[in-house]
Parts: sequence; structure tokens; C-alpha cells
Amino acid sequence: MTEMNYAERIVRNPRICGGEPVFKGTRVPLRTVLASLAAGDSAEEILADFPSLSAEDIRAAIAFAAASAAEDIPVPALPRIG
Repeated sequence: MTEMNYAERIVRNPRICGGEPVFKGTRVPLRTVLASLAAGDSAEEILADFPSLSAEDIRAAIAFAAASAAEDIPVPALPRIG
């Protein structure tokens, strides 16, 4: 499986949705899709609600969240033994 390049599918433009990240060619905010996934919605449900999206867009949202978590969540130091 190749790594998803979410930057090809998620864009920011100050003239679209106030610069909020959206999926390229749509006005669907990234946060809306991430919130739907977090609420337990399936990819199929999200695609039914937002027909302008594709399965690749859903994967891009997940890849974005994974990359953000890797960068933003501090990892606590392990306690010293001894």
C-alpha cells in the first residue's frame, strides 16, 4: 500500500470557505468529514451525504489526521528506571 498524499486532495484557499481546508473541487470542509468519521459514520454514509467526494477523499482525510497526530501529539517521556 502506498502512502496517501493528502495534499493533492485537501486544499486551502482564502476565497473558499474562509480558507478552511476543503476537498479539492468542492466546498466540503475537511473537519466535517473527520467529525463524521469520529461519530462512527462509514465511508459509504459520508459519500452518500456528500456525492462530490470520492473514496480517495475519505482516505486523504484519514491520512491528514494521522499525519497531524504524528506531528501534534506530544509523546510523554518514559520514566527513568534505576
